[in-house]
Amino acid sequence: MGHGNSRQDCSSGDSADGSKPSRIRRLRRRLRLHSRRNSASHPQTSKILKEEDFAGIALIRIISAEMKFKDKWLACITLGEQTFRTHEKKLLLEKQGAHLARISVFETNRLSRNNLIGYCEVDLLEFLSQDCSSDTEVFDLLDPSSASTIVGHISISCCIEDPIETEKTFVRRILSIVDCNEDGELSLDEFSDLIDAFGNKLAAEKKEEIFKQADKNGDGVVSLDELATLLAIQNEKEPIINCCPVCGEVLEVSDGLNNMIHMTLCFDEGTGNQVMTGGFLTDKEASSGWMFKLSEWAHFSTFDIGLRSGSSASHILVYDRRKKRLVEEIIDRKIVLSMRAIYQSKFGLGLMDNGAKEILRSLSEKQGKKMDSVESAKEIPNFIEFFKDQINMDEVKYPLEQFKTFNEFFIRELKLGARPIAFVERDDIAVCAADCRLMAFNSVADSIRCWIKGRKFSIQGLLNEMCSSEFSNGALVIFRLAPQDYHRFHFPVSGTIEKFLELPGCLYTVNPIAVNSKYCNVFTENKRVVSIISTEHFGKVAFVAIGATMVGSINFSKKEGDYVRKGDEFGYFSFGGSTVICVFEKDSIRIDEDLLENSGRSLETLVSVGMQLGVSVKKQGN
Repeated sequence: MGHGNSRQDCSSGDSADGSKPSRIRRLRRRLRLHSRRNSASHPQTSKILKEEDFAGIALIRIISAEMKFKDKWLACITLGEQTFRTHEKKLLLEKQGAHLARISVFETNRLSRNNLIGYCEVDLLEFLSQDCSSDTEVFDLLDPSSASTIVGHISISCCIEDPIETEKTFVRRILSIVDCNEDGELSLDEFSDLIDAFGNKLAAEKKEEIFKQADKNGDGVVSLDELATLLAIQNEKEPIINCCPVCGEVLEVSDGLNNMIHMTLCFDEGTGNQVMTGGFLTDKEASSGWMFKLSEWAHFSTFDIGLRSGSSASHILVYDRRKKRLVEEIIDRKIVLSMRAIYQSKFGLGLMDNGAKEILRSLSEKQGKKMDSVESAKEIPNFIEFFKDQINMDEVKYPLEQFKTFNEFFIRELKLGARPIAFVERDDIAVCAADCRLMAFNSVADSIRCWIKGRKFSIQGLLNEMCSSEFSNGALVIFRLAPQDYHRFHFPVSGTIEKFLELPGCLYTVNPIAVNSKYCNVFTENKRVVSIISTEHFGKVAFVAIGATMVGSINFSKKEGDYVRKGDEFGYFSFGGSTVICVFEKDSIRIDEDLLENSGRSLETLVSVGMQLGVSVKKQGN
């Protein structure tokens, strides 16, 4: 039963005077230790959610998987900015939030990095709204390199947990921790400790009365069902839980919805109820082997959101706008080490100033010629394999065998309709100019505070003689193209091309490791071409195409005087990473809030050509 030695077991180590608070502190510590065992943080519970936005708490389970290989495997579930290596997880669903869950399956036969072999994406809101007698469905596992190739099947169960069952489950987990002798029942002393841990002073004073109220059958102990009933009824009348017994966060008495969400998810991750490792940002991080974990422990590399400096520069995380989740940008680790050595130190940039710039330019030219050779075509399959899951060959206009050189593949065209243009008939809505990682700011001051750390950056330095006072105080949008991206850039607005200005310069990398370096001025020192587009709704827009390491050639398909429509192709970059920057006149555009919010966190947003960028706010006639 829940009395007798229950109290003796719990009270060991009390203060000398037998005072109660020390035991309560130990109980709370015990709850929190359970919480921290498997979870570092709970970002899902930190946001205040309105009742009309709440879609439910989904319980997703991976039942089984069938694949074409025999090795061991693990699965990761990703939703929004959280990833879990698990076969079962509770996820908070918001009507306007992330609801496209990705299930990634990895082959686990490697020491440092497990191999992604298949994935599927499940729209949880759509899945849960289906009129079906079963909660289980079988999904195709898709090849990361080609979404049209099936590599296996995975059986997934998903349901919205009943609120009553949620409360009962919650109580079971409380009991599993405070039930010292593990008999599934609470004595008055154990119940008193639990009430005290809830942080409600009024309830603490009335705990004997509450205990008798909960003890419906009068047997002197409170069973799971009795306590579940008490919590359900009492919290409707007069809440007795004022703070989360797991993490200690103070709960708003009047906010029953967010309290329920918080405690359900907090306890779900904290008690070891699931075979789960949580707190990851991406599936790549969750699938890493022990060698990466050793490098994290040594602070040699780390996953984090924000500016790319020091060890944070080892992994570049971006937010996928369409799928509403974090993804890791794939980049060769040897290149990362080289860039950190050069761009994150005075010594490295000193080498650049002492002649290395010319070497870099010469290397870029030689690499460009190599990529134009027939022999370079044999590198295409390796390139696709390295960037699998980030290059969709189903979108490419021509079959692979038609590309005779690597550069022909690098500047590949896409099928008609692969990049739909948002509100194509409305010229007062600007769109994204490239498949890229985007940063957007309302002013240069914002961009310098959150992203560009070169000490000499200015609009005057970027645009040169084409700069005007309107541009100096206007919005700034940076479109960074990585090597795996579709490398043709498009017009963000409709209008007439007034002029071009070619500015010679260096060929620094445009990777965030360099952009975030205080020692380097990438955008104002690199080779670039500035064009001015005159528009009806945005005034003048400066479009700056910036070359980078391995990019010696910027090619345009339009000329001065041409009238262009938003979404039309403007040109392309040859092999390498590269960047486009658009500068708008002051008070001419209201950039979409999600792009500004991510940029304010120093987090790039992964976007595609044609996605909405912002809306004109310029008064006509100005």
